[in-house]
Amino acid sequence: MRARSILGASALQRVFALAGLAAIVALVAWLAGFVWFLHLVGETVEIPAHTDGIVAFTGGPDRVETALRLLDEGRADQLLLSGIGGGAELPELAHLAGLRATPLYARVTIGRGATTTRGNAAETAAWVRADSIRSLLVVTASYHMPRAMSELSHALSSVRLYPVPVSTGRATPLRLLAEEYVKYLISISGLTGFLPAREVPSLHMAQVG
Repeated sequence: MRARSILGASALQRVFALAGLAAIVALVAWLAGFVWFLHLVGETVEIPAHTDGIVAFTGGPDRVETALRLLDEGRADQLLLSGIGGGAELPELAHLAGLRATPLYARVTIGRGATTTRGNAAETAAWVRADSIRSLLVVTASYHMPRAMSELSHALSSVRLYPVPVSTGRATPLRLLAEEYVKYLISISGLTGFLPAREVPSLHMAQVG
Protein backbone atom coordinates (compact mmCIF):
# COMPACT_ATOMS: atom_id res chain seq x y z
CA MET A 1 0.00 0.00 0.00
CA ARG A 2 2.84 2.34 0.93
CA ALA A 3 4.66 1.46 -2.29
CA ARG A 4 1.58 2.46 -4.29
CA SER A 5 1.39 5.77 -2.45
CA ILE A 6 5.05 6.45 -3.23
CA LEU A 7 4.54 5.57 -6.88
CA GLY A 8 1.43 7.77 -7.02
CA ALA A 9 3.26 10.70 -5.48
CA SER A 10 6.16 10.22 -7.89
CA ALA A 11 3.81 10.21 -10.90
CA LEU A 12 2.10 13.37 -9.61
CA GLN A 13 5.47 15.07 -9.21
CA ARG A 14 6.34 14.19 -12.82
CA VAL A 15 3.04 15.67 -14.01
CA PHE A 16 3.72 18.90 -12.11
CA ALA A 17 7.28 19.00 -13.42
CA LEU A 18 6.12 18.56 -17.02
CA ALA A 19 3.41 21.17 -16.54
CA GLY A 20 5.96 23.60 -15.12
CA LEU A 21 8.35 22.93 -18.01
CA ALA A 22 5.55 23.46 -20.54
CA ALA A 23 4.64 26.76 -18.86
CA ILE A 24 8.28 27.92 -19.00
CA VAL A 25 8.59 26.96 -22.68
CA ALA A 26 5.33 28.78 -23.48
CA LEU A 27 6.50 31.88 -21.62
CA VAL A 28 9.87 31.89 -23.41
CA ALA A 29 8.11 31.47 -26.78
CA TRP A 30 5.70 34.32 -25.95
CA LEU A 31 8.56 36.61 -24.93
CA ALA A 32 10.58 35.74 -28.04
CA GLY A 33 7.55 36.49 -30.20
CA PHE A 34 7.00 39.75 -28.34
CA VAL A 35 10.58 40.84 -29.07
CA TRP A 36 9.99 40.03 -32.75
CA PHE A 37 6.72 42.03 -32.61
CA LEU A 38 8.59 45.04 -31.21
CA HIS A 39 10.95 44.77 -34.17
CA LEU A 40 7.94 44.83 -36.52
CA VAL A 41 6.57 47.91 -34.76
CA GLY A 42 9.84 49.76 -35.24
CA GLU A 43 10.36 48.62 -38.83
CA THR A 44 10.26 51.21 -41.62
CA VAL A 45 9.60 50.41 -45.27
CA GLU A 46 10.38 52.64 -48.22
CA ILE A 47 7.13 53.64 -49.89
CA PRO A 48 6.73 54.21 -53.64
CA ALA A 49 6.43 57.68 -55.13
CA HIS A 50 2.82 57.00 -56.11
CA THR A 51 0.10 54.46 -55.36
CA ASP A 52 -3.53 54.08 -56.38
CA GLY A 53 -4.84 54.91 -52.93
CA ILE A 54 -4.28 55.65 -49.26
CA VAL A 55 -6.23 54.33 -46.30
CA ALA A 56 -6.01 55.74 -42.79
CA PHE A 57 -7.24 53.63 -39.90
CA THR A 58 -8.44 56.48 -37.70
CA GLY A 59 -8.76 56.58 -33.93
CA GLY A 60 -5.41 58.00 -32.90
CA PRO A 61 -3.45 61.25 -33.20
CA ASP A 62 -1.92 62.39 -36.50
CA ARG A 63 -3.30 59.53 -38.60
CA VAL A 64 -5.83 61.61 -40.56
CA GLU A 65 -3.41 64.53 -40.87
CA THR A 66 -0.63 62.29 -42.20
CA ALA A 67 -2.94 60.67 -44.76
CA LEU A 68 -4.30 64.02 -45.99
CA ARG A 69 -0.80 65.43 -46.40
CA LEU A 70 0.27 62.37 -48.41
CA LEU A 71 -2.76 62.85 -50.68
CA ASP A 72 -2.02 66.56 -51.04
CA GLU A 73 1.60 65.72 -52.00
CA GLY A 74 0.31 63.56 -54.85
CA ARG A 75 1.42 60.25 -53.32
CA ALA A 76 -1.90 58.66 -54.32
CA ASP A 77 -5.05 59.32 -56.34
CA GLN A 78 -7.64 58.63 -53.63
CA LEU A 79 -7.96 58.45 -49.86
CA LEU A 80 -10.23 56.53 -47.53
CA LEU A 81 -10.54 57.77 -43.95
CA SER A 82 -11.85 54.62 -42.29
CA GLY A 83 -13.69 54.73 -38.99
CA ILE A 84 -14.38 58.46 -38.75
CA GLY A 85 -16.69 58.95 -35.80
CA GLY A 86 -19.24 61.60 -34.96
CA GLY A 87 -19.99 64.32 -37.45
CA ALA A 88 -16.42 65.21 -38.42
CA GLU A 89 -16.30 66.48 -41.99
CA LEU A 90 -13.47 67.13 -44.44
CA PRO A 91 -13.12 70.92 -43.87
CA GLU A 92 -12.29 70.54 -40.18
CA LEU A 93 -10.09 67.49 -40.81
CA ALA A 94 -8.18 69.33 -43.53
CA HIS A 95 -7.81 72.34 -41.23
CA LEU A 96 -6.11 70.16 -38.62
CA ALA A 97 -3.63 69.08 -41.31
CA GLY A 98 -3.02 72.69 -42.36
CA LEU A 99 -4.62 72.11 -45.76
CA ARG A 100 -7.48 73.54 -47.83
CA ALA A 101 -10.37 71.12 -48.23
CA THR A 102 -11.57 72.27 -51.65
CA PRO A 103 -8.84 70.62 -53.80
CA LEU A 104 -9.31 67.34 -51.88
CA TYR A 105 -13.09 66.90 -52.04
CA ALA A 106 -13.28 64.69 -55.13
CA ARG A 107 -10.49 62.43 -53.88
CA VAL A 108 -11.54 61.69 -50.29
CA THR A 109 -14.01 59.09 -49.04
CA ILE A 110 -15.09 59.13 -45.41
CA GLY A 111 -15.98 55.75 -43.91
CA ARG A 112 -18.08 55.94 -40.75
CA GLY A 113 -19.02 52.32 -40.21
CA ALA A 114 -15.83 50.73 -38.84
CA THR A 115 -15.33 50.49 -35.09
CA THR A 116 -12.69 47.72 -35.03
CA THR A 117 -9.54 46.90 -36.97
CA ARG A 118 -11.36 44.07 -38.68
CA GLY A 119 -14.10 46.57 -39.56
CA ASN A 120 -11.48 48.95 -40.97
CA ALA A 121 -10.20 46.16 -43.21
CA ALA A 122 -13.70 45.26 -44.40
CA GLU A 123 -14.51 48.91 -45.07
CA THR A 124 -11.25 49.26 -47.01
CA ALA A 125 -11.98 46.11 -49.03
CA ALA A 126 -15.39 47.47 -50.09
CA TRP A 127 -13.81 50.78 -51.13
CA VAL A 128 -10.97 49.05 -53.01
CA ARG A 129 -13.39 46.87 -54.98
CA ALA A 130 -15.50 49.90 -55.93
CA ASP A 131 -12.50 51.87 -57.21
CA SER A 132 -10.31 49.09 -58.68
CA ILE A 133 -7.34 49.95 -56.47
CA ARG A 134 -4.23 47.76 -56.78
CA SER A 135 -1.73 49.52 -54.50
CA LEU A 136 -2.34 51.15 -51.16
CA LEU A 137 -0.51 53.20 -48.54
CA VAL A 138 -1.67 52.16 -45.07
CA VAL A 139 -1.58 54.86 -42.39
CA THR A 140 -2.03 54.02 -38.71
CA ALA A 141 -0.09 54.13 -35.44
CA SER A 142 3.22 52.28 -35.44
CA TYR A 143 2.15 49.89 -32.65
CA HIS A 144 -1.09 49.15 -34.53
CA MET A 145 0.51 48.64 -37.94
CA PRO A 146 1.30 44.87 -37.72
CA ARG A 147 -2.33 44.02 -36.90
CA ALA A 148 -3.69 46.46 -39.49
CA MET A 149 -1.49 44.90 -42.18
CA SER A 150 -2.54 41.41 -41.11
CA GLU A 151 -6.26 42.19 -41.32
CA LEU A 152 -5.82 43.96 -44.66
CA SER A 153 -3.81 41.04 -46.04
CA HIS A 154 -6.71 38.71 -45.17
CA ALA A 155 -9.23 41.05 -46.85
CA LEU A 156 -7.11 42.21 -49.83
CA SER A 157 -4.91 39.38 -51.03
CA SER A 158 -4.28 40.92 -54.47
CA VAL A 159 -3.50 44.51 -53.37
CA ARG A 160 0.06 45.71 -52.71
CA LEU A 161 0.23 47.23 -49.24
CA TYR A 162 2.82 49.76 -48.05
CA PRO A 163 2.86 50.67 -44.34
CA VAL A 164 3.19 54.31 -43.30
CA PRO A 165 3.49 54.12 -39.48
CA VAL A 166 2.62 57.20 -37.46
CA SER A 167 4.58 57.92 -34.30
CA THR A 168 3.29 60.24 -31.60
CA GLY A 169 6.84 61.03 -30.50
CA ARG A 170 6.21 59.47 -27.10
CA ALA A 171 7.11 56.00 -25.88
CA THR A 172 4.23 53.55 -26.25
CA PRO A 173 3.33 51.98 -22.85
CA LEU A 174 4.53 48.39 -22.51
CA ARG A 175 1.06 47.28 -21.42
CA LEU A 176 -0.45 48.64 -24.66
CA LEU A 177 2.24 46.92 -26.72
CA ALA A 178 1.60 43.61 -24.94
CA GLU A 179 -2.17 43.90 -25.52
CA GLU A 180 -1.58 44.73 -29.17
CA TYR A 181 0.77 41.75 -29.53
CA VAL A 182 -1.92 39.38 -28.22
CA LYS A 183 -4.46 40.88 -30.66
CA TYR A 184 -1.91 40.54 -33.46
CA LEU A 185 -1.44 36.83 -32.68
CA ILE A 186 -5.21 36.36 -32.84
CA SER A 187 -5.28 38.20 -36.17
CA ILE A 188 -2.48 36.27 -37.90
CA SER A 189 -4.03 33.00 -36.72
CA GLY A 190 -7.20 33.93 -38.64
CA LEU A 191 -9.38 33.64 -35.55
CA THR A 192 -10.88 37.11 -36.02
CA GLY A 193 -12.67 35.73 -39.07
CA PHE A 194 -14.80 33.57 -36.76
CA LEU A 195 -15.96 36.53 -34.69
CA PRO A 196 -19.38 38.01 -35.51
CA ALA A 197 -19.16 41.14 -37.65
CA ARG A 198 -20.13 44.31 -35.78
CA GLU A 199 -20.22 46.63 -38.78
CA VAL A 200 -21.75 46.88 -42.23
CA PRO A 201 -19.05 49.05 -43.85
CA SER A 202 -20.43 49.39 -47.37
CA LEU A 203 -23.58 51.10 -46.04
CA HIS A 204 -21.70 53.85 -44.23
CA MET A 205 -19.14 55.13 -46.75
CA ALA A 206 -19.69 58.44 -48.47
CA GLN A 207 -17.71 60.22 -51.16
CA VAL A 208 -16.88 63.72 -49.99
CA GLY A 209 -18.25 66.43 -52.25
